[in-house]
Amino acid sequence: MQEIERKYLVLSNDFKKESFKNFKIKQGFLNTDPERTVRLRITGDNAFITIKGKSSKNGLTRFEWEKEIDIKEAEALFGLCEPGIIEKTRYLVRGGDFVFEIDEFHTENEGLTVAEIELNSETDTFKNPNWLGEEVTGDIKYYNSQLSKNPYKNW
Repeated sequence: MQEIERKYLVLSNDFKKESFKNFKIKQGFLNTDPERTVRLRITGDNAFITIKGKSSKNGLTRFEWEKEIDIKEAEALFGLCEPGIIEKTRYLVRGGDFVFEIDEFHTENEGLTVAEIELNSETDTFKNPNWLGEEVTGDIKYYNSQLSKNPYKNW
């Protein structure tokens, strides 16, 4: 259950016209320890609990386990989350054989837009769209768990 992912800042809203789907996400963290992050997420009528392990040195790879849970249980568990609930809109954009997940953050993180692309291996290549900016893979301040503690508005 390894996740291989690269993360980038987004330069413009041009990705929106390329998007084939978008949806709202609400997420909170039961634990933000870098060794083991435990996240709750509600997306529409679905809810998930996710455990992520520590990232590799280059920030590309880490253990990830996810399980769908009852939405009422998720809503109840939000009461146990650490302060700093994340709200965002996620846009999906095809990029060759891959899909970019672009998160446009709201509330405390308004103004921040980040694109992630999940790869099959660390050596996979893909075409960079014109709206893709600086790579921030491995930069911990862009992890959602950290944005919940030190939101973009405070930078």
